[in-house]
Amino acid sequence: MKSILISIGIVLILGGIVGLTYPVFSYNKEEKIAQIGEVTVTAEHPKRIYIPPFVSVLCIFSGLILVVVARK
Repeated sequence: MKSILISIGIVLILGGIVGLTYPVFSYNKEEKIAQIGEVTVTAEHPKRIYIPPFVSVLCIFSGLILVVVARK
């Protein structure tokens, strides 16, 4: 049980660090506009995901708490 809590804590800490380092993730979403027979018309739309800094800091602190509690 301790190793699971430590692992989850480490993942939360690393996720928080990544969230602080890269607060915006972007990707392209492909949307089908029209299809006539075998011909398909698609369009790509850029999408962005914003990670607020307080969420990243919260992940780091909760990961630290899990690691400290699991070590006792």
